[in-house]
Amino acid sequence: MVPMLVCCLLLLLFVVYVLVRMQWRRGPEELGEARLPPGSLGWPFIGETLHLYSQKPGVFFNTRIQRYGEIFKTHILGSPCIMFANPEAAKYILSTRASLFRPKYTETKEQLLGSEALFFKQGSDHLRLRKLVQASLSLDNIQQLIPKIEAIAVSALDDWSSGSQVVHVFHELKKFTFEIAILSIFGKLNSKYKEKLKENYMILDKGYNSFAIKIPGTRYYTSLMARRRLGSILKEIIIEAKEKRLTVQSLFEYMLSSADENGKTLRDEEIADNVIGVLFAAQDTTSGLLTWILKYLTDNSKILEDIKVRMNKGVSLNPMVREDGR
Repeated sequence: MVPMLVCCLLLLLFVVYVLVRMQWRRGPEELGEARLPPGSLGWPFIGETLHLYSQKPGVFFNTRIQRYGEIFKTHILGSPCIMFANPEAAKYILSTRASLFRPKYTETKEQLLGSEALFFKQGSDHLRLRKLVQASLSLDNIQQLIPKIEAIAVSALDDWSSGSQVVHVFHELKKFTFEIAILSIFGKLNSKYKEKLKENYMILDKGYNSFAIKIPGTRYYTSLMARRRLGSILKEIIIEAKEKRLTVQSLFEYMLSSADENGKTLRDEEIADNVIGVLFAAQDTTSGLLTWILKYLTDNSKILEDIKVRMNKGVSLNPMVREDGR
């Protein structure tokens, strides 16, 4: 009797699997939807994520470009995607059809960053937050930060040159950009809070590209717990800052004091989500950009020597900077 029940259960599971696969692979024409680019959505829920993780990202995307062309569909990290490998197509979309799209990350990233972050806002809410960021990054504010940024850079270079171990540039630059981001967001921050933020953010960072599975022990669950701790730490910082009534200079202080036309200020959750969003932007893009700059300078010794000569002569590398530093 038991073997028969097991066989029936296995048969039922097989039928369900086949039906799900058939539905998953049905073409858009059959579903009455708009026509999608060629490509594969892979397995239900998993999609092609395992294929992506089992090889270098370049191999994964180049294989699909050769098979389907420069615009193709796929499914990674729980989200169906349309991939563009054509700059002209991307430029056309962004310049003529931008209103049809909205910024979006994978489900995992959206949950870990926070729904109130600037990335996910639209219309007037997005404009308001963007103005806050722009105001905190005014020329005067940036000039005041330059000596402190230089000190952080010199300290990092000293640490790299003092040891005998191989320096993993990208990982070290993520630490460096984290320090700069904290400086840009808070200005001066208690070292106790900074170390707590750093410890938990580094855990959070490892979960951005994981499956959203809330099971203890998984990378996503560990990152989610770190995200909650970050929220609590930021709440403490917010409460303390409100009690001190700091002068408005840093992005954090701008967010605390900002009010819309109706006098409504940002909620603590909105401030926390946007602080984490700025940390993410610094880690995810700036550290990568700096890594590529170092690589190309290393590969092009003539350019590197030219930069050294200019710096020794006190000549600005930026043609837009005047002699007075402005």
